[in-house]
Amino acid sequence: MNTVRVPASRSYEVKIGSGLLQSLGAEAARITKGRVLVVTDENVAPLYLAAAYRSLHEAGLGVCTISLPAGEATKSPEYYLKLLNLLAEKQFTRSDLLVALGGGVIGDLTGFVAATYLRGVPLIQVPTTLLSMVDSSVGGKTAIDLPTGKNLVGAFYQPSLVLCDIDSLNTLPEEVFSDGCAEVIKTAILFDRELFAHLQERGKDFDREYVISACVRHKRDVVCADEFDRGERQKLNLGHTIAHGIEKESGYLISHGRAVAAGTAMMARAYCKEKAAVVALLQQFNLPVTTEFSAPTLAIAALADKKRSGDTVTLVVPHAIGDCRLEKVPVSDLEAVIQRGY
Repeated sequence: MNTVRVPASRSYEVKIGSGLLQSLGAEAARITKGRVLVVTDENVAPLYLAAAYRSLHEAGLGVCTISLPAGEATKSPEYYLKLLNLLAEKQFTRSDLLVALGGGVIGDLTGFVAATYLRGVPLIQVPTTLLSMVDSSVGGKTAIDLPTGKNLVGAFYQPSLVLCDIDSLNTLPEEVFSDGCAEVIKTAILFDRELFAHLQERGKDFDREYVISACVRHKRDVVCADEFDRGERQKLNLGHTIAHGIEKESGYLISHGRAVAAGTAMMARAYCKEKAAVVALLQQFNLPVTTEFSAPTLAIAALADKKRSGDTVTLVVPHAIGDCRLEKVPVSDLEAVIQRGY
């Protein structure tokens, strides 16, 4: 097992290893002696909810559970209010605990509920997808979507603990695992030639504990330098301006990871001197490297992007592997930038 400490506004540990779900109860009992609400979805519940419940119950904690529909549509005001009302009805207090058991949707939604119910209750993230292990469970970004765009309502709220049980990756559908690989590749492009080379050499048979730990350490470093996303943390959005447009225009039928892969490849073709290596690695992982949506369509979708400020939008520009920079681009030039990436 590897442990990465995140010394943010609330310090916490990210534990990465095999069989960690069995320790959830003992870990939770260090945080609360009260009650626990486990939030999961209909895909994860048949696989891991019973084990989570058993571990918490055996630790002497009162446990409530709720299983929500799987998919991006659940990250909505409707389900946000549903969870708030459930906590209020059950008279949860600030000394009780929420557990987010699932992928990025469950983590983001439950995190935002934890941040806002009674102005903050403790939270344990138990990510069950590669994407949520290497990205969304670490760093304290929580949010829900609005019809006009993704993650437009949210809060920065650090968890009390993150448990990454890599055994849960064994039950992921191939496409969902590939989604997470897109974020892993993104991290390697941003920060780590050694990680990039490991992925080239091993493909999808990469060392999971090593790769996840490396990604978490890189994210830890960025979060601690810029916890509230005012500068360097925005580098983590490589490919995301295009990706959010792809997701929105597809009605969220195209997953976040596949949209990020396409967005990253397009930014690489537009700017990167090592574009061939970037595109080849994404293709090696069976990820898309372009999109059917036109440059004008994606540029219009980007107008609702959080990274827009007035008449400019901040893009993460990959000049080379390990050399990515934040650059402000006039909104009027965005269509041309996207067009260069096709």
